Amino acid sequence: MATARKVLKLQQPFPMRRGGALPSVEVAYETWGELSASRDNAVMIFTGLSPSAHAASSTDDPSQGWWEDMIGPGRPIDTRRLFVICINSLGSPFGSTSPISINPTTGQPYRLTFPVLTVEDMARAGHEVAVALGIKKLFSVIGPSLGGMTVLAYCALFPGETQTVVSISAAARSVPFSIALRSLQREMIRRDPAWQEGNYTPDAMPVQGMRLARKLGMVTYRSAKEWAQRFGRERASAERKPGDPFGIDFEVESYLESHATKFTGQYDPNCYLYISRAMDLFDLADHGGTVQDALKRFTVERALIIGVETDLLFPIDQQQELANGLAAGGREVQFVRMPSLQGHDSFLVDMDRFRPVVGDFLEQKAKSLPEGL
Repeated sequence: MATARKVLKLQQPFPMRRGGALPSVEVAYETWGELSASRDNAVMIFTGLSPSAHAASSTDDPSQGWWEDMIGPGRPIDTRRLFVICINSLGSPFGSTSPISINPTTGQPYRLTFPVLTVEDMARAGHEVAVALGIKKLFSVIGPSLGGMTVLAYCALFPGETQTVVSISAAARSVPFSIALRSLQREMIRRDPAWQEGNYTPDAMPVQGMRLARKLGMVTYRSAKEWAQRFGRERASAERKPGDPFGIDFEVESYLESHATKFTGQYDPNCYLYISRAMDLFDLADHGGTVQDALKRFTVERALIIGVETDLLFPIDQQQELANGLAAGGREVQFVRMPSLQGHDSFLVDMDRFRPVVGDFLEQKAKSLPEGL
């Protein structure tokens, strides 16, 4: 299986949807499998808010990817037939141009001079990768969460350039509940004195703000049913620190603390602010007057829409809206309601349910492609 981590470098200005332009752009991505001679077997994956392009292990990087169980030979996104591209989102700190990148016109990091970022900008950056690889039409474009929003933007911006679409736990636009949560997360970061209006240094990051934002995020990524089943009222194993009457008492608190600490060492705060806001700004109605009219204009042959019944951030009626709109436009649509307990994060952990659904959908058309390209 051919694998590679690459960076597409665009030296010309990259205009941003809400104004301004980046003088040049880099788009990091990873690939698995072989691109066919006719370039008709490419699958493009867009990620959620926090992952990098490292969706699966490879010869270049044998570490486990964030979607390891989904990508590879004999797996649902089968690299024996499919050429898989995972895009690192524009604005993300993992290789693509972002607020931490150096602005070539100033020699300094962009920080808050980075233009307003939108989901459409992320989709267009991915499209530039397809163009650079000579791919005129993708076999499928796939994404969970923010990635699912990017999938919708891709279909709206580039009609006729993908055969199928897989949108998982996503939506045509964020509901007020989700916007309110992300707004609070952004405020937690900006209220940290170390944020310094975005001008913090690597050795003095707004760690407390990031920790709190991540903890709130972790609470919303799972369901109350799972918290009860997984932790109950189990007490934390470590003793509370002396002199701290409000320290950690319960195992669920320890879990949140552990994940928050890990996240603060991996993700840049300004990148988090920009990508979080991009999710709130996205509205598919901008591409058709209404969400329904925008979906009717999609030209994909088939679509798989997956929602999770316990998802707080992207309620399942939003996925039903996507399925109904695509069906009204004459698309062949498969809508799946997952009864997973893990809420929004189900696509990362409930592989026993997600693998067969995604695999069966792709296999229906991929079986016409030759193996071992």
